[in-house]
This record gives sequence, structure tokens and C-alpha cells, in this order.
Amino acid sequence: MDRSEGFPPLASSDARVLVLGSLPGRKSIAAQQYYAHPRNSFWKIIEDIYDIRGRYVDRCRALLAERIALWDVLQASVRPGSLDADIDLKTALVNDFEAFLRAHEKIEAIVFNGKKAESLFRRLVLPGPLCSISLQALPSTSPAYAAMPYARKLSAWRAALPSRQPATGEVTK
Repeated sequence: MDRSEGFPPLASSDARVLVLGSLPGRKSIAAQQYYAHPRNSFWKIIEDIYDIRGRYVDRCRALLAERIALWDVLQASVRPGSLDADIDLKTALVNDFEAFLRAHEKIEAIVFNGKKAESLFRRLVLPGPLCSISLQALPSTSPAYAAMPYARKLSAWRAALPSRQPATGEVTK
């Protein structure tokens, strides 16, 4: 059975928000990029909120400047295909959140890209080293979650992510 391997976190030391997916899909793994599926709306949402465009490396750099980190709940798992429903929990290996949070002490919120990421986190990670970190599930940006219109997804993500102050360029919540 195929084992899916996740990526290291994309995070700066001053990150305030951690966006967690479940585990990268096949297209993301092949491209070695977070949210690489062309119909995944993650990068479109980020573009609409922060006006971040360009090559993957440039989008990642700009996201880090917004003090937003990306990672997944799982480091690896057997999963045929890319659907979260196909993740084999018996083979799931969870990322080391305790070490991550020690190295990123300014994280004040974790937002989950979809219900599966949230349920995996609550089932496999909690209770853990989270103290006063806010947890919030957001609508999945996956093309498999087409039940919610893009405008509603964007609105939910915009409300949860920190916004820039236009006059100073500082990040606020």
C-alpha cells in the first residue's frame, strides 16, 4: 500500500498562526508543495486576503512575512489516493507538535483546513502542549469539498486569519 509522506513545516520563528491540513495529497507530494492541486482554493484564498501572488517560493515567503505557518497534522500515513477519508489511522504518524510549539512560541492560534484535520488533531494530538492556543476549524479548501461556495470559504478564512494594517504594514488579529 502507498505511504504518503508529509512535508516539514513552513514557518518563521515569529509565526502567530499555524494552518494545519491533514496530509498532503498526491499532487502536492509530486510537486513538493503545499496545496499544489490546481483546484485547491488555499492559495486563491491567500491571494484574495493578502494579495499574495507569484511562484510558489514567492507565495511561501510572503505568507511567512504575514506570520502564518503551514503544516499538517500527520507526518505520514498509508492513504490510497488523496481523499482524507482514505487515511489509514492505524498507520498514521503524527507530527511533533510539542517540539514545533517550543520552537515557535508566538503561535497563538491553530486553524484547521477542514474538519478532517481538526478531528485528526483532536484525536491524535490532544491533550498536549497547547495551553492557551486558540483552535478553529475552517472550511476545507480541497476540491473534494465543493458543497460550500468559494465566497463563503473566503469569508470564513478572512475572519480567522490575521489582517494587515494598511497604514503600517503590521499584522493584527
